[in-house]
Amino acid sequence: MIDPSAPPSDEDWVHGEFGANAHPAAWQNPVSADGYNLVVIGAGPGGVTAAREAAMLGAKVALIERDLIGGNRLNVDCVPSKTILRTARLYADMRAAADFGAQVPAGINVTFSMAMERMRLIQARLSRVDSAQRLSEAGVDVYFGSARFTGPETVVVAGASLRFRKAIIATGARPVAPTIPGLDSCGYLTSETVVHLTECPRRLLVMGGGPLGCELAQAFCRLGAHVVIAQDDPMFLPREERDAAQALSNALSRDGVEVHLNTSVVAVRMDGPTKIVDLASGGDTFTVPVDEVLVGIGRAPNVEGLGLQAALVLYDAESGIHVDDFLRTSNHRVFAVGDVCMEHKFAHVAEASARIAVGNALFLGRVRLSALTIPWCTYTDPEIAHVGLYVREARRRAIPVRTFTILMHDVDRAVTDGEAGGFVKIHVRDGTDRILGATIVARHAGEMINGISLAINSGIGLRALARVIHTYPTQAEAIKMAAEAYDRTRVTPARKAVTRRWLGR
Repeated sequence: MIDPSAPPSDEDWVHGEFGANAHPAAWQNPVSADGYNLVVIGAGPGGVTAAREAAMLGAKVALIERDLIGGNRLNVDCVPSKTILRTARLYADMRAAADFGAQVPAGINVTFSMAMERMRLIQARLSRVDSAQRLSEAGVDVYFGSARFTGPETVVVAGASLRFRKAIIATGARPVAPTIPGLDSCGYLTSETVVHLTECPRRLLVMGGGPLGCELAQAFCRLGAHVVIAQDDPMFLPREERDAAQALSNALSRDGVEVHLNTSVVAVRMDGPTKIVDLASGGDTFTVPVDEVLVGIGRAPNVEGLGLQAALVLYDAESGIHVDDFLRTSNHRVFAVGDVCMEHKFAHVAEASARIAVGNALFLGRVRLSALTIPWCTYTDPEIAHVGLYVREARRRAIPVRTFTILMHDVDRAVTDGEAGGFVKIHVRDGTDRILGATIVARHAGEMINGISLAINSGIGLRALARVIHTYPTQAEAIKMAAEAYDRTRVTPARKAVTRRWLGR
């Protein structure tokens, strides 16, 4: 049972079960081996995957981590944010109980400390999977300390020099903050620090309308904060399709988020304990008083302090380590994976790229990064998921496109669930059933997109999806309905005439 009156401190948490798994206090680094087939720097999702894969295949592997095993996925981004989102969604559902034929509970009081304690318990539980001990038992030599290359085939950690045949850099990325007068001196939150809050801010400004900014804006609003979100662009999620972004904007407004698009933060100053934020939009300026500012405008690759010059590895501070389509760096002994080198900064992409890098580095593989079919999802409510090409990309490549759209309010299960907002859009090459891409806006879009990803990756056309029997009722039936809509376009007047003659024999 969670005791909201006595939440653990960060120190208790790190030195409890989580710390025992992610960075044991008494851990002794291995005695340096004569040489390693593979040295992996960074124990986030990409690094752990690379180390496990290589060790499973029989390679002698070293994995180096300077902080906590698990990287952003377990420690600051994916797992913590999605745990908070789930609690926030529960409170939203309780407030909307009347929409489901139930009575709204009396006195819905948000206990923020309980939500954060649940987050920590889940982190501790999930940290068991890739604990230092389990990795060691899987044949991985785990080193804790900061890694630094001292040459094209050597790296130093905690005073030990490790020689390698191949290396993989998987050091990830970190949040970045813009240069705004007063922001540094007034203080701000990022995705790395917001998970350490012990109280929900009464007033919160979120800078940036990307995935994480929108997710946390909605979550904290549902947890009781008055949230203001400021986005430079005319719409959230600027890379997504406009109707998907508009659906998100509408959802945030319905939840009570104060939305400001085409709006920039120009200055921050203190007035007693209150942060006064100056905003500019279309030539007008106005201020909002808040208790905290959350910056969510992007991430920068972790390339500092690695001695990359000594390793003859080219990089820059903005895009990170330079790799080719096989994930090789300018030093062909060294590969890089995940956020430190890739545009798509997602945990699942880091894992996929790690598997490619291990095969290419150790076994003379020739798998290309560009061959990957990469889906992604923004876990707001509703979720927004995408895979493949957008229509604008297809048109830019002169690919003729036809789109089949199913609105979720036409899907029986979405209606019964009270989740009828959103749509499924599947794009095919005109004149064929080849799926080019898809966007789904629905409460369970992240789950639904996987079936379309499988179809694209396996070369399965939209017509085949129409013949797949789906369990009824499910929201994923919207995909089958889109496929059936494609099938109906194949019934031409000429085909009908042939059918009539056949049946009239």
